[in-house]
Amino acid sequence: MPSLFRFLLVVGVLAGLVWGGMFALVTFVEPTPREMTQTIPAQKLNQNR
Repeated sequence: MPSLFRFLLVVGVLAGLVWGGMFALVTFVEPTPREMTQTIPAQKLNQNR
């Protein structure tokens, strides 16, 4: 039974680290908006479905 508790403790600590890392990214990283353009070939626009 102690190995089960150790396993759950390790999984809980890893999950906490992942959650903390995600929280830090959301809090401290600010995305920079930018314009995006993509050329669509005329053949794709004129297709009849």
